[in-house]
Amino acid sequence: MSYLEQLLQGAEVEWKALGEISEIYGGLTGKSKADFENGNAKYISYKNIFFNHDVNYEILELVKISDSENQHSVKYGDVLFTGSSESVEEVGMSSAVTTDYEEPVYLNSFSFGIRFHEGIQLIPEFSKYLFRSSFMRVEIPKTASGVTRYNVSKAKFKNLQIPIPCPDNPSKSLEIQKEIVRILDTFTELTAELTAELTAELTARKTQYNYYREQLLSFEEGEVEHLPMGNDNIGKFIRGSGLQKKDFTETGVGCIHYGQIYTHYGTYTYKTKTFVSEEFAKKARKAKYGDLVIATTSEDDEGVCKAVAWLGNEEIAVSSDACFYTHNLNPKYVAYFFQTEQFQKQKRPHITGTKVRRVNADDLAKIKIPVPPLKEQARIVSILDKFDTLTTSINEGLPKEIKLRKKQYEYYRDQLLDFNKLKIGNEKR
Repeated sequence: MSYLEQLLQGAEVEWKALGEISEIYGGLTGKSKADFENGNAKYISYKNIFFNHDVNYEILELVKISDSENQHSVKYGDVLFTGSSESVEEVGMSSAVTTDYEEPVYLNSFSFGIRFHEGIQLIPEFSKYLFRSSFMRVEIPKTASGVTRYNVSKAKFKNLQIPIPCPDNPSKSLEIQKEIVRILDTFTELTAELTAELTAELTARKTQYNYYREQLLSFEEGEVEHLPMGNDNIGKFIRGSGLQKKDFTETGVGCIHYGQIYTHYGTYTYKTKTFVSEEFAKKARKAKYGDLVIATTSEDDEGVCKAVAWLGNEEIAVSSDACFYTHNLNPKYVAYFFQTEQFQKQKRPHITGTKVRRVNADDLAKIKIPVPPLKEQARIVSILDKFDTLTTSINEGLPKEIKLRKKQYEYYRDQLLDFNKLKIGNEKR
């Protein structure tokens, strides 16, 4: 018997479609940008729902609401959902309203809520775990459709079925729900404490890592040559070609899109996340082993010129809004140099643009890099690799430990909420 079966002790579980047991309501409508600048009422933002199992009432934002408006306000017991996302896996994230707020509180326009009918005995503390459980996170995205952005279909969402323990015995139902909540609250608290300790350790190690990186890549005047990166004896920058997301294929020639450098890659990589067809690759500009692939645009000064060293054996296509640096230095040495304040200080005067910040390849060629012997470059890299693994690797080091703690929590949460194994059609267990 599973732990859930032991907890139920033979009690019935009935599955009901959300459309049968709740009403769905939308978020704010008819609001302009000005309404959010001088607000007189509080509302729950998209991010508040996305990042919290239960609504965080300490970070409510303001919106202007007039007395004549007919806007939905949330209530204790409601469950709120994000209505759209760029990723189908992340669409429909939920947050339960576990606080009975005295003033009217409204809902962001890109979200929606469900309110259970009277007589449906589901406490919000239970709902906040139920709708984030693995089996619900599989079913909810199935109600969405789209190409570049996915939107939940309310008609499909109403057909989602959820389990109600002991529907004919409200007191027993509440007893089971509260016990599940008690266990998960305790485990959540323990997991949060462990994660906080590991995160603090990770922050300390990153600070130490940054210090040693700056020290190892700083040389006294005259100790080594500091040469422009575009020096003929060192290397050259080559602009990427017109690669867009629509050009991605399931297999083929590897490629790096500039946006992926911010979100997917670390200091170096041996394989690409995406591919293009061989026909497209023939026309594209390609980086080879050891080249540094650099994002030349960003929304902020810190992000522009984030770089990743390509260490795979095959040539890869590089997108526009990126360039690659082909050189005769140690690839990782150059990648680590791009992370230093020494590089950042030289980069800043070359940044142009307002909303989108840019640095062009010609200006990157002017930045000076310290050039110690290759043996010394390798020694520096070997030290920094250890720190890089400890602080950034999800396969080793502290990030892995944090990930394991979260996975452990998710495992026990799903064990306590695995009503799906008890489901037989739409009948009572």
